[in-house]
Amino acid sequence: MDPLDTLRRWANAQESVCAMLLTSTRAVPQATVDRYSDYDVILVVDDIHPYYADRSWLEEFGEVLVSYWDPIHRGPDDDLERFANVIQFTSGLKIDFTLWPVALLQRIAAAAALPAELDAGYLVLLDKEQLTAGLRPPTYQAYIPARPSEQAFQTLVEEFFSDAPYVAKSLWRDELMPAKWCLDYDMKHVYLRQLLEWRVEIDHNWSAPVGALGKGLKKRLPPAIWSYLEGAFAGADSEENWQALFKTIDLFRLVAVEVAQHLGYRYPYQLDQRVTAYVQTIKDQPRPPDASTLSVQYAITRPFLPPTGEGE
Repeated sequence: MDPLDTLRRWANAQESVCAMLLTSTRAVPQATVDRYSDYDVILVVDDIHPYYADRSWLEEFGEVLVSYWDPIHRGPDDDLERFANVIQFTSGLKIDFTLWPVALLQRIAAAAALPAELDAGYLVLLDKEQLTAGLRPPTYQAYIPARPSEQAFQTLVEEFFSDAPYVAKSLWRDELMPAKWCLDYDMKHVYLRQLLEWRVEIDHNWSAPVGALGKGLKKRLPPAIWSYLEGAFAGADSEENWQALFKTIDLFRLVAVEVAQHLGYRYPYQLDQRVTAYVQTIKDQPRPPDASTLSVQYAITRPFLPPTGEGE
């Protein structure tokens, strides 16, 4: 049975479920979906607490493989409680449920604008009490990056370069995990990804949603930029990570200069040159003594198995 039919059938049978909405990719016309695309569902109910306390209702959709639950919390702009969960079923089905009280949907329906979650796209799957009658239609414009101010651009560049010395010091000390965290998360995901999204918007007149975590970047960036980005990732080898660090800086500079020129902003070449030279100085320093000879060596001879009687 189609998952949407299963959801509708189940929700119709629950007296406390007043409305149900589908959001995210599956609610956006012409969006690309595949067999692994999530179903993002908002359940509007009389009382959210029973659905949090007794989780057996999920069995209606299949056997749960693994789940994540947000705690019940209040919204930043209201006093209404809500929660969300992420449910992966053994069948391959994945449903992200968000539980709202009726009063929250009523407030949204009466508001002058939709929240981003709905403005990005929604479909009403069920509405027993006409709660969605006043909802504005989605514009599908939510989550499109805004044109940055020059101050925002300069701040992004400076914060990107503030991470480079930390990565260099970690690599010099042979501290892989902090180096990878700062290089692959901070420098690439926090700063470079934002810059790449601005680069995409330049080509699309600030009207193209990219997707969470850069999902749409490969499709929308010039192939040469994407190819260079791929080369800026590395495994565990120290020298490869040094190369990845300099490639990340080179790519950031290339794209940042393009963005700055398009927006009429100044690129801080002197900051770039000073930091890049300092990073190179760290790399050129003699390495400290190898501490690995002082640590106990472990050899994994077989896959880990839980002790007998546990994990069964």
